[in-house]
Amino acid sequence: MDENPQTILDQVFLENREAQSKAYYELMAMTEPPVTWAYAVWDRLVASLKHKDNLVRAITAQVLCNLAKSDPKNRMLRDFDALLEVTRDKRFVTARHCLQAIWKVGAAGQAQRQILLDGLTLRFAECPAEKNGSLTRADILQSLRNLYNQVADEAIRERALALIETETDPKYRKKYAGLWRTGRK
Repeated sequence: MDENPQTILDQVFLENREAQSKAYYELMAMTEPPVTWAYAVWDRLVASLKHKDNLVRAITAQVLCNLAKSDPKNRMLRDFDALLEVTRDKRFVTARHCLQAIWKVGAAGQAQRQILLDGLTLRFAECPAEKNGSLTRADILQSLRNLYNQVADEAIRERALALIETETDPKYRKKYAGLWRTGRK
């Protein structure tokens, strides 16, 4: 694309929801394939994970997840904790947006996959104490399923099944297991 990612990213910080939404879709499209300009926006994205506007936090988290594949310096290994923190956001919708995109980090390489698995395992264990814990757990397991579908690493499936076994409510255990039935995507 000919468009400058910095200019589009500037639109995310405007207090105009229409401009933010347009910038979100443009940035997501731009970062779908690997890009060479990831580090031109990387630090700004990481800093914005703590922005006062929850929409800015949600957008920058998702763009950062998309940029994981464009990170030859492995900065994600350094910055993953900040991204994982967004999955605990006080605004549940923001946390969900991050959770639904975070699997892309694990598709970027083995080291990234390991920090993702460890981070999501920790989040899964925290969920029972949270208001929307069962939904968060479902998002975590769906994220793991998405990653498994992308990279076909059996360690992901094994981790997900082990997490499901820790669920004490049979209704939710059955629901979560449904994500991992053969052939289900």
